[in-house]
Amino acid sequence: MELDKISTIGWDEDKRRYDDACAAAHGMDLIGERWSMPLIRELLLGPRRFGDLKASLNGISANVLTQRLAGLEAAGVLVRRKLPPPASVQVYELTPWGYESAPIFQALGRWAVRSPRHDVTRPFSPTSLMLALRTMMSADAAGDFAARIQLQMAGEPYFWIREDGEVRIGRGAIDHPDLTIAGTPSDVAAVVYAGAPADMITVAGDRGLMQRFITLFPMPAKAALAES
Repeated sequence: MELDKISTIGWDEDKRRYDDACAAAHGMDLIGERWSMPLIRELLLGPRRFGDLKASLNGISANVLTQRLAGLEAAGVLVRRKLPPPASVQVYELTPWGYESAPIFQALGRWAVRSPRHDVTRPFSPTSLMLALRTMMSADAAGDFAARIQLQMAGEPYFWIREDGEVRIGRGAIDHPDLTIAGTPSDVAAVVYAGAPADMITVAGDRGLMQRFITLFPMPAKAALAES
């Protein structure tokens, strides 16, 4: 009997794939290989060049990055394209379906941050920090807080904007920021999440606003380890 709505896209035989009709298991087939999810994460704020991706993913080799990009392209998660002149460089970008994965990262981050083994002092990329500043913001702690914040990290501008109760993040400069923060992603994270002194980073603008900003991201209680 022929079943309707069966994809005709062929998959190479691969012992690593799950022989399972569960869509969640198939999702892991698509993005569960090592480095695949961090790679998708780095593209959630827009297209990036190969060198940018390699620099953002600590420890990945050029060969593995090439393989993961090819696999995600074959799966329909991302595409390669060439930017128009004067840039004329090749970049990698998520497909519309690829961008739909953003809530997966938010849900996984909220769950995994409660791991007793999660270490907020380990390296952040600028993109991973920006995503965390959206994911981990507490609406209760924020209340009616509104601000336009520019962050300068790794030689690039990023923005965090909260207006009408909604947070927008992205890469690029904004006009008339209320606050500008400059530093390494790890140092900014240490100030925001771990209570490190603010003089680790450079802050321009309303210092009171900065003090209020860092209260918006309370870390949840860690899950208890099972007793052996």
